[in-house]
Amino acid sequence: MVRNVAPELPDLDAEDFYLLSGVEQGMRFSEWVKREKLPEFSSLTPEEVEYRLERCLKRGLVEKKTIQYEGYTLQFEGYDTLALRALVERDVIGEFGSPLGVGKESDVYEVRSYKPLALKYHREGYTNFREVAKERDYTSDREHVSWLYTARKAAEREFEILETLYPDVSVPHPIEQNRHAIVMEKMDGVELSRAKLDADQVVGVLDMLLVELTRAYELGYVHADMSEYNIFVDEGGVTIFDWPQAVPTDHPNADEFLERDVTNLVGYFDRKYPNQLPEWDAPSIAADVRSGTFDSVQASQ
Repeated sequence: MVRNVAPELPDLDAEDFYLLSGVEQGMRFSEWVKREKLPEFSSLTPEEVEYRLERCLKRGLVEKKTIQYEGYTLQFEGYDTLALRALVERDVIGEFGSPLGVGKESDVYEVRSYKPLALKYHREGYTNFREVAKERDYTSDREHVSWLYTARKAAEREFEILETLYPDVSVPHPIEQNRHAIVMEKMDGVELSRAKLDADQVVGVLDMLLVELTRAYELGYVHADMSEYNIFVDEGGVTIFDWPQAVPTDHPNADEFLERDVTNLVGYFDRKYPNQLPEWDAPSIAADVRSGTFDSVQASQ
């Protein structure tokens, strides 16, 4: 998990952010930015660059590497700092809370403005961005791909999808996006993986989720990564989250991804709640989702 940089924000000067922004700008062209380029990218004097580099290195916001030249790159803490400052300046975030979830490709924190919200930092590509870049459509056409670009494009893509789906599909309400960070409504309830449904709730909850997939399909998207870990369940219903890998319905593999989503979802219910579901057929359910005629797993046999 990347360190929470929120407590350090008040101790940073405007010039520290100029330096971080300069490194960010330089990373558009190379993973490691030559020190000689930093005055140009940051609009700081060489002497000011030296002082700010020391401050940012001490705080773990940038990293230094010397091979053929002295180069600097942002740490994720540095990228978090830039995104968080922008969101604070826009009055999107007023207070920073505790972690809500940590995964391989994101960290989520509780934040507060006029109400409790969730801040999601995308981490795609940080440890192995070349493999991620090959797998994700939003980086496949780039020759130079850094983890900054991969994470930012993931956040932009997810935010755009959430804006398209909300409120017709039960997804988190998107509030704001900056760089690799998204602010959205804080979800109530528990992950489906940790929920214990009564026998008479099983089919109903599964049907609700498949109806949401049907609505998403009607609006042009297939989730493409459905599992019990990206669904929240509460007394008011279900919420489906984690949409950066979603594909449009005209994607060449959309039908394959939709059938996989259905198989993962219904298969989970079948394993956790044996004998509660009728006989089911993933291709038939997926066909009903595509046609917009899905009603219940009891009818898609």
